[in-house]
Amino acid sequence: MRLPRDMDALDLVKALHRLGYQVVRQTGSHIRLHCEQPVAHSLTLPNHAPIKLGTLAAILLDIATARRISKEELARQLWSE
Repeated sequence: MRLPRDMDALDLVKALHRLGYQVVRQTGSHIRLHCEQPVAHSLTLPNHAPIKLGTLAAILLDIATARRISKEELARQLWSE
């Protein structure tokens, strides 16, 4: 599955909210998110529009690793609707 090329930070926050991630704080141009289920995991997103493709891929890889699923499966969960 191809990653969206025009994804901005707020769209990604909305998509991650469906997986249980909540915004904890924002400092400058960085948004901190945290999720408790299925495992406790925190991440920081740059508040950019659009998010660079390599940055988006790294964020998704970090989440997929924490959830012990493939990056492709995570992308399907986020954008299959």
